[in-house]
Amino acid sequence: MKVNSAVQKKGGGTRKGKGFSRGELKEAGVDLKRAPKLSIPIDLRRKTKHEENVKMLKQHLQSLSKRKRRPRKAKKPVEKKEA
Repeated sequence: MKVNSAVQKKGGGTRKGKGFSRGELKEAGVDLKRAPKLSIPIDLRRKTKHEENVKMLKQHLQSLSKRKRRPRKAKKPVEKKEA
């Protein structure tokens, strides 16, 4: 599931943004290297922090932690052939 940020327009409305700013990620407790792995887009050009985006990020992180993860399959041992 991909989460999108909201950006303020000049007229007072909002629009869909290209990604979250560094400040928003930091305030939500997400590392810059971890964000792409969690399918969170980053916009390095943005400098602003919007509370709506921080709340959205926190909700997204909570929804990810609530999901049940499938247990990984055990790898089969490799048999060595003697020559």
